[in-house]
Amino acid sequence: MPVALRGLGLAGAAALLAAAVTAVVLVGFSLVSFPAYGNSNVLRALTVVGQSAAFALVVAGVLGTRAGERPGGRPALVRLGKLAAPTGSALLVASTLGIPLAASRLYLHGVSVDQEFRTQFLGRSATSLGLPDMAYADLPSFYPSAWFWLGGRFANATGLEGWAAFKPWSILSLAVAAALVTVLWTRLLRTDLGAVVGVVSTSLMLAYASPEPYGAVVALFLPPVLILAWHAVAPTTRHGGRGATVATTLFLGASASTYTLYTGLAAGTVVLMAAVATVGALLRRRGGSAGPGPFPRSSLPLWLPAARLAAIGVGSSAIALIVWAPYLIASLRGAPADSGTALHYLPDSGARLPLPMAAGGLTGWVCLAGLVWIVARARTSRRAQALGLGVVAVYLWCLASMAVTVLGTTMLGFRLEPVLILLLAVAGVFALADLAGLAVRAAGRQAGTERPVAEALDRRRRAAAVVGVLATIAGLAHAQSIPDHLHEEIRLAYTDTDGDGMRADRYPPGPESHYAEVDRVILEAFPGRDRTDLVVVSTADAFLAYHPYLAYQAVTSHYANPLGRYAERNEAMLGWEDASSGDELFALMSETPWRRPDAILARPSGSGYALRLAEDTYPNDPNVRRFGVTIPAGAVDGPHFEVHDVGPFAVIVVRG
Repeated sequence: MPVALRGLGLAGAAALLAAAVTAVVLVGFSLVSFPAYGNSNVLRALTVVGQSAAFALVVAGVLGTRAGERPGGRPALVRLGKLAAPTGSALLVASTLGIPLAASRLYLHGVSVDQEFRTQFLGRSATSLGLPDMAYADLPSFYPSAWFWLGGRFANATGLEGWAAFKPWSILSLAVAAALVTVLWTRLLRTDLGAVVGVVSTSLMLAYASPEPYGAVVALFLPPVLILAWHAVAPTTRHGGRGATVATTLFLGASASTYTLYTGLAAGTVVLMAAVATVGALLRRRGGSAGPGPFPRSSLPLWLPAARLAAIGVGSSAIALIVWAPYLIASLRGAPADSGTALHYLPDSGARLPLPMAAGGLTGWVCLAGLVWIVARARTSRRAQALGLGVVAVYLWCLASMAVTVLGTTMLGFRLEPVLILLLAVAGVFALADLAGLAVRAAGRQAGTERPVAEALDRRRRAAAVVGVLATIAGLAHAQSIPDHLHEEIRLAYTDTDGDGMRADRYPPGPESHYAEVDRVILEAFPGRDRTDLVVVSTADAFLAYHPYLAYQAVTSHYANPLGRYAERNEAMLGWEDASSGDELFALMSETPWRRPDAILARPSGSGYALRLAEDTYPNDPNVRRFGVTIPAGAVDGPHFEVHDVGPFAVIVVRG
């Protein structure tokens, strides 16, 4: 228990330091007016300064810990070192994302494509302590809410609107996750190796997963959790792995509340692990072997992996119900639902297996080294076994995703590539650590015999210093390239118009600059009513992302709540084109099972008002087709409607 408490204390201190470092970077850089990242090299240069400081902290943490752990060393150095390394990982996140985006109030990808619905979801979460749907009225959330609910509380605590909180919350949550995963690695491994694995994982997460921050948080923890899961379902002793079982249960429960795809992969991997452990134990028992393997002792009961798996499944499901229960209860009560189209996406990358180890470059070579290490150490290293089973699970998932296309769906296998890169890269760090250890040991020998003790120690220290310098240079080289890898995502953060009607690159804003006036018109039309009590039809990009009204229709069917009846709503809106009078249109709007709109945000078009709808076109790629519906001008005459012109928009207020 004292060991566990020390670990929790270290994690808590690391999280606080990560939050403090991130706050300093975000607040500090917001006080200075910087040029847009794409228009100047100033922010790029400052980013490298921040990244260099981050690596310096990690190196200082490693050296301090090693010095403190030597005979006669100071325990205070160990404690400081164990905090410096995770703080360095957090600073790497804050520098790599916070500084390039310092002159923008938007996060990576702006509010384009998927980031629009994510911003909308965070805005809705900031308006309620419950778990409301991101779009529709009177429905519980279908999309996992944990990260967004916490983001809503962050917005409330800081006094920010939901859209404005999205960037700092994304960076803060990633920085804290990076610090915590580094702490976890240093608990699972020796401190220096754990610190290296933590900062490498963080760097790769930033490059390949950071545009989807809540998914990146889950992905970052998958490699160490899979190692724990292997200890849980395949312990070396009958009573071993209990702590690992608890940790795996907590992670799967939390991840199921945050990001279902990665949770499905993790859960599937744990099932695979339990099956392999059971088969391995059975074979060893029949053969009487007590050699290396999942169960070194044949006396372990065959039911243990299944029992541990059941405990993990029940416990994690109970945790996940905190978020999923409202939706499940609504479904069980008979609320009509469609099948949903969340899995209807097959881009080019989803039609082939991800092979990062063949991509070349620094990341590719590290992944290749990891694959070789997993294969070479599969019989003797439990870490290699756990990571290897994770890699196998990713490829099985990808193959299954391609196979089920014959059934008219997918399993979104292409989205697992960041996880695959993390698994292979972590294994690659272990491979390079083994090679570095061989080189350091060889430095103390000559012609196969050990040098004199003092000379051998000196040479090994020099060799270790060379290895450390080379590793730091390689890490910094990769970190410097991350903003280039995220070039398009950063560009959109500067070219999209934000919720204040401004573009961060200082070019003239788009029509979104009129959203504030649209918002004013709607609120003045319904005095005393909050935005969260008004249903708005809006096909204008990002209006509902910036203003937390209830949506009459979701952005696309792929992120729509199945209880919201997306297709039926589309059909109802298509019927508005045939209305010939205000009374007829109002009747069409009022005779639906869901709430009618209180306002419509459209664009004047000829003799009517145009709206833009979307429909699923899977298996085509792109998988969304946009089409228009035009409300006749004569259909908004009469006492039920008021039309207000706002810039390029028409705001149609609907009266009861």
